[in-house]
Amino acid sequence: MVALIVLGVIVAFVAVVVFKSIALVPQAEAAVIERLGRYARTASGQLTFLVPFVDRIRAKVDLRERVVSFPPQPVITQDNLTLHIDTVVYFQVTNPQAAVYEISNYIAAVEQLTVTTLRNVVGGMTLEETLTSRDSINKQLRGVLDEATGRWGLRVARVELKSIDPPPSIQESMEKQMKADREKRAMILNSEGIRESSIKTAEGQKQSQILSAEGAKQASILAAEGERQSRILRAQGERAAKYLQAQGQAKAIEKVFAAIKAGKPTPELLAYQYLQTLPQMAQGDANKVWLVPSDFGDALKGFARTLGAPGDDGVFRYEPSATTDENLPRPEDDSDEVAGWFDTRTDPDIAQAVRDAEAIARQPVDGLPPAHKPQVAWTPPGELQE
Repeated sequence: MVALIVLGVIVAFVAVVVFKSIALVPQAEAAVIERLGRYARTASGQLTFLVPFVDRIRAKVDLRERVVSFPPQPVITQDNLTLHIDTVVYFQVTNPQAAVYEISNYIAAVEQLTVTTLRNVVGGMTLEETLTSRDSINKQLRGVLDEATGRWGLRVARVELKSIDPPPSIQESMEKQMKADREKRAMILNSEGIRESSIKTAEGQKQSQILSAEGAKQASILAAEGERQSRILRAQGERAAKYLQAQGQAKAIEKVFAAIKAGKPTPELLAYQYLQTLPQMAQGDANKVWLVPSDFGDALKGFARTLGAPGDDGVFRYEPSATTDENLPRPEDDSDEVAGWFDTRTDPDIAQAVRDAEAIARQPVDGLPPAHKPQVAWTPPGELQE
């Protein structure tokens, strides 16, 4: 019976010794081991054997990067405004021995150091600088914290300002300022839009007026050319008509003259024709009184004796001259000279002037493609044949 009790005590003692001599440290954790109260070694991610009742694990430290968020802290700016700023610190234990023996609570130390550093940094800035200098504040905090916590076995990776809350009155003023800025930008953009629209409208009116003026100019040129051509053609037609009329009168005079010579008129016939002509001469409004001289008959006799010759009966008659009809000038003799008067084709100089006007009309207007210029189609009158 006593042997069983002793055996049980021995088994229990062996179990306790085994339990005390073996320690399993997970990966990403570090165990600080002390021997008789003094630092012996650091074990991480392995099965560790301890000397029973001599070695013990003082603390286990997490080696992963940790994120600690601190509650909002009141901070006074340079312009005496109180801001509430909360921060987030990312740090990692790089030396477990220093983290255990150099400071009792490194998380609380990091928090207090962050608050004091934040107050020092923000205290030298105004409200506007604080709101617009987050990156600068983060870099300054990280530099100070990393340098101060290095001897604690910590490495500060980054520091972020989670939020910056100004007082309610300041927030209201900032909202009014932002609203005024937005309204100002809206008015500026609206004014710019109106200005651009006015410029585009003016440009359109300018181009329209240029096109209208160009079209009116070309129309005036073509109208003037057409009027000029019409007057030239009318003048040519009138000249040809007068020539034909004069030619007909010449023919008639020639026939009458030939008939008179062939009839050998007497002075009595001439006197009779003269007396028939007198009433026609007296038909004018300015003709009031006509006097016939008493020696009119004697004058006719002398005229007949001068131009005529006495016949067998003693009466003076006109005799044809020695000049034959073939030697007299004919109206048809100048047909070569006036042949061009009846040519209905346009003068080459006039046709060239019309082509020049059409070429000017087809030229593009400055600043516009040729497709937008006025198109005027006109056929010279010279193309119409007789």
